[in-house]
Amino acid sequence: MARHQAPRATLKNASACRLAGQLLSFTALIITALAAMVLIVVPLLTGSQTYSVLTSSMKPNYAPGTLLVVKPASFTELNVGDVVTYQIESGRPEVITHRILSVGADQEGNRTLITKGDNNALADESPVSEVQVRGKLMYAVPYVGFVANWLGNQDRGMFSQLAAGGFILYGFGTIANAVNTRRKRSQQTRETESTSMELAA
Repeated sequence: MARHQAPRATLKNASACRLAGQLLSFTALIITALAAMVLIVVPLLTGSQTYSVLTSSMKPNYAPGTLLVVKPASFTELNVGDVVTYQIESGRPEVITHRILSVGADQEGNRTLITKGDNNALADESPVSEVQVRGKLMYAVPYVGFVANWLGNQDRGMFSQLAAGGFILYGFGTIANAVNTRRKRSQQTRETESTSMELAA
């Protein structure tokens, strides 16, 4: 009985395609895990808030569309050079994220901050008091703020939960697919070996 084997070039191409697919899947899984860590897990664990840059006052470091992760910080530990997010008026939701230019005091001797946008020529008009400060910038992610702006502030919590669930499902799906592929490949190898043994006999 004649034995027929697939051309070596075809086998090599199939193997290269499988390897490329595995590398792409692994890369996508790593990127997804990192995105989940940076955008969802770390802010939740540290009690941080996320804000989107809307203006160019902090260019070039924090251009419009940048997502800022702002962690609560002790007012007395804030220093010149720190980037802070503060309420324009105490008790109101509107905020600004600028860099501390200097530290001063009001007429009662309470500590205040003089802030300025990196791209602005002048310092902010009013000193910032402790009650206004929401936190200190921990890190920033370019462009992601555009997505947050599109969703709207009130939907961010729901989006974070959905995204976290999606990342987890994607991770499990990728692992399950890899296990299933390996199982099929192992089964095909056994069948090929069994066929070869029968032909040899």
